[in-house]
Amino acid sequence: MQLTPGRWGDPAHPVDLPSAARDALQHLGVRRPAAEPVAPADRPGLTEAQLSFLGEVVGTEHVASDLDSRWSHTRGYSTTDLLRFRAGDTSDLPDAVVYPASHDEVQELLTGCAAAGLAVVPYSGGTSVVGGLAPSRRFVTLDLRRLDQMVELDEVSRTATLQAGVRGPAAEALLAERGYTLGHFPQSYEGASIGGYAAARSSGQSSAGYGRFDQMVVGLTLATPRGTIELGRAPMSAAGPDLRQLVLGSEGAFGIITSVVVRIRPRPTERHFEGWRFENFDAGLAAVRRLAQDGPLPTVLRLSDEVETAVNLADPDVLGGGSGGVLAIVGFDGPYNQATADVLTAAGGKNLGADPGETWRVGRYRAPYLRDPLLDEGALVETLETAAFWSRIPALKTAVTEALVGALGATPPLVLCHISHVYETGASLYFTVICAQSDDPIEQWRTAKRAANQAIADAGGTISHHHGVGTDHRDAYATEIGHLAVESLRAVKQALDPDNVMNPGILLPES
Repeated sequence: MQLTPGRWGDPAHPVDLPSAARDALQHLGVRRPAAEPVAPADRPGLTEAQLSFLGEVVGTEHVASDLDSRWSHTRGYSTTDLLRFRAGDTSDLPDAVVYPASHDEVQELLTGCAAAGLAVVPYSGGTSVVGGLAPSRRFVTLDLRRLDQMVELDEVSRTATLQAGVRGPAAEALLAERGYTLGHFPQSYEGASIGGYAAARSSGQSSAGYGRFDQMVVGLTLATPRGTIELGRAPMSAAGPDLRQLVLGSEGAFGIITSVVVRIRPRPTERHFEGWRFENFDAGLAAVRRLAQDGPLPTVLRLSDEVETAVNLADPDVLGGGSGGVLAIVGFDGPYNQATADVLTAAGGKNLGADPGETWRVGRYRAPYLRDPLLDEGALVETLETAAFWSRIPALKTAVTEALVGALGATPPLVLCHISHVYETGASLYFTVICAQSDDPIEQWRTAKRAANQAIADAGGTISHHHGVGTDHRDAYATEIGHLAVESLRAVKQALDPDNVMNPGILLPES
């Protein structure tokens, strides 16, 4: 599937906004915008000499300089990205799109681009929502879609070597042929890729059972302007710091991940999903914390707050009694675990059966499609996420919610929240915001996001659990880790990319 510029997902499967949602938007004061999307205008790209160099490496047929190809590789899929698409903003337009087919071609391109002073942005799924594809100067995009193979499957060690351009569904299909699964299913699954998973420390819906993607990676290959780095000759090692962790989450700032070696597991023969009701978010929070700390953990564990539960459930009677309460989704890859259900019952939960769980599972990847028709109607809809230790979660949730409501007070928002990733020591919080657009919706959201970022910092949360840093979180990330840590990462950048050609301005503030 090739994502359409400015629209999420497979264009063959558009989603219409339900009539109930249209009615709800009117109560929020949402009005359809009068302005129509603006077509982009081309601008000069590379010189003939620069295009010739790129063609010599990958073949001229694998270098695209036409406007359509470049426009389709512009930015990612945050709401501000989509609004800028609609405005025809070409300020982040790449000068060319290059399609290498091997690690060696990537390496040659990086070395040559450094010598020529060409900045480079890696692109595999293009699903960044934090400005991870919008560097600080003009650039060429390296689209890794031709690196789409499973290089090796080691059934004894239960590992697979996958090239960076393999999309999520393709990875699962390749592994399924041999009876295995990666078990990584982020909401961007339809469009995201193996390289993007690694570069942004992705988390998927089944993280309670399979872990985050960075926990699955046991080895990787990185092409840098100064040469190749191969990491991971054993599952664990005491031979110095684990440099795999330095590359994971680096977002293309140090080089391009061309392949990873990942842990795989036998494909489950059965799956079970069900819904659970709790009286309120605090009660549900205590229940999911108990499972996270003492087990037994299911494969999928998520908890919606009161607002998200009310918005997402078309029939509130499913919660019992017709009003109130919050919904937890519990899923098992493999046999149903009654012991998990016993813990939830003891914590005050009511088992609602399979229907709510199956409804969530079936609609999981359709939810992002709703953002485009919501924007069409004039709504501002966006998400943000964070994570913290359990003791800080209640105050963090309150602080972020109040910051968003305060910043968007002129267009009072709905603020939804859920927990979808849990650990022994803490959990993530994921917020969705819906309100009417102001006259300048881009600045409207940026103001709200700054307020939320400050609230996250003040309440002791991290600026991102799985969306990454990009440009949107760059300054907050630098504050979070401190000056000395930033200087340490800059030293790594200087060693691997002394000419600052790799995704400049992403992850690290430019000195």
